[in-house]
Order: sequence, then structure tokens, then C-alpha cells
Amino acid sequence: MELEAANALANAGKYIGAGLACIGMAGAGVGLGTLFGNFLSGALRNPSAADAQFGRLIFGFAVTEALGIFSLLIALLLIFAI
Repeated sequence: MELEAANALANAGKYIGAGLACIGMAGAGVGLGTLFGNFLSGALRNPSAADAQFGRLIFGFAVTEALGIFSLLIALLLIFAI
């Protein structure tokens, strides 16, 4: 009886941890919107500097997207590996 309760508690903790890890994916979505919105705002204010900033935009996109992928990976590891 105690072993079943311990397993149920461990499973609950596993799913709660996976859900908390998924918060990073929501943060990545908000970050991408902010990133592209600020780039568009700056490009409309100074169109001649937009080409010089495009590389930084792509780098920021890659880093922000990596955050979402890493949080998904952690959530999947918590669910299936532990």
C-alpha cells in the first residue's frame, strides 16, 4: 500500500515538473513576438539600418527558439526518462 502511494506521488511530481518546464515554451513565443515587433519598429524608423540589424534579428530568433526546444526536451525527459 505504501509503495503504491509513493509511486503515485512520484508520478504526480513528474507531471508537475514537466508542466513547469513547458513554461519556457510560452516564454519563447512571447520573446519571438517582442523580438520581431521591436525589429519592425526600428526598421520603420530607420530603414537604412534595417539591413545591418537583420543578422542580429536572426541570431536572437535562434537563441529564443532554442529556449523553447530545450524546455520541451526537459519536459519529455521528465515524463519518459525518469
